Amino acid sequence: MYSRRVVVQNKTGLHARPASDFVSMAKKIKSQITIKSIEEDVEVDAKSIVLLISLGAGKGTEVEITAKGEDEKEAVDSLVALIESKFGEE
Repeated sequence: MYSRRVVVQNKTGLHARPASDFVSMAKKIKSQITIKSIEEDVEVDAKSIVLLISLGAGKGTEVEITAKGEDEKEAVDSLVALIESKFGEE
């Protein structure tokens, strides 16, 4: 199991298009992946757009991405990089 924390920095947070981009990347990964809102202590399946949006991770929210499986480190690092890129919004 491998985890990393990152703060959502794009202005719309993990909603609509950014959430879709995140889930699209997550679905290409073999490992089981979850994303957790640190403030709310809620964890959801990172491959589900409905659950990801329900997390309510807006700008400034700290999240923890965890993967378990054969490509766990690459999976988490690539999803963290996507969030750090601000989804190309800024």
